[in-house]
Amino acid sequence: MLEIIYQDEHYVAINKPSGLLVHRSFLDKHETQFAMQMLRDQLGQHVFPVHRLDRPTSGVLLFALSSEAARDMNQVFIDGTVQKRYLALVRGFAPADVYVDKPLKEQLDKIADKFADQDKAPQEAQTQFNCLHQATLNIPLGKYPSIRYSLVECFPKTGRKHQIRRHLNHLNHPIIGDVNHGDNKQNHFFQDHFGIRRLMLFATELKFLHPYSQQPITIRASLGEDMLNLCKQLGWPDTEKDYQ
Repeated sequence: MLEIIYQDEHYVAINKPSGLLVHRSFLDKHETQFAMQMLRDQLGQHVFPVHRLDRPTSGVLLFALSSEAARDMNQVFIDGTVQKRYLALVRGFAPADVYVDKPLKEQLDKIADKFADQDKAPQEAQTQFNCLHQATLNIPLGKYPSIRYSLVECFPKTGRKHQIRRHLNHLNHPIIGDVNHGDNKQNHFFQDHFGIRRLMLFATELKFLHPYSQQPITIRASLGEDMLNLCKQLGWPDTEKDYQ
């Protein structure tokens, strides 16, 4: 059963687990579980996704309970007034705060985007990053005598595909567990040492002005016990309230 973290007469939000697809895709024909269908069955009514999370990312995922509500919330996203907050565990000691303004070329799938414009110009993309915690493990890996990690707060100002992952890799601080934009040597060590096999990216918070009540809404998703236990092992605070 999915964890429902917000619900009113127009919208419902879940804490999406890592590894769960938002909806059915012909690119993943073998998959049998999808957040949209699971939530529909759980509520006994149709739901309409208004934004997306990458499959390996966990956290706040918002759905509308009608097509009209979906249309109106989509406009809120288009207007750029929604604030998204993520936490990412990355390689190395990240800077205290940095604003990345780096256009990203759209990543096209060979099958799904076969007829898309292959020469489309890069799209503007901006992300604010704030380093919250740092840790060192005195374990050699490759040419380095120790392993360094940072916990980074991420505020994407635009919504490009894999934007946070690509911007952090651009800063030379890839997210742990990122097989496409990360450090595979670090990823394998992390899995073997901590026993966690997932992308360490968490959509922790979504803020917006409700399109009907005009009230400010804040939806938060928990990090989960695995992440909090990891934080404890790294010498960081280990309760949910420390990361809100």
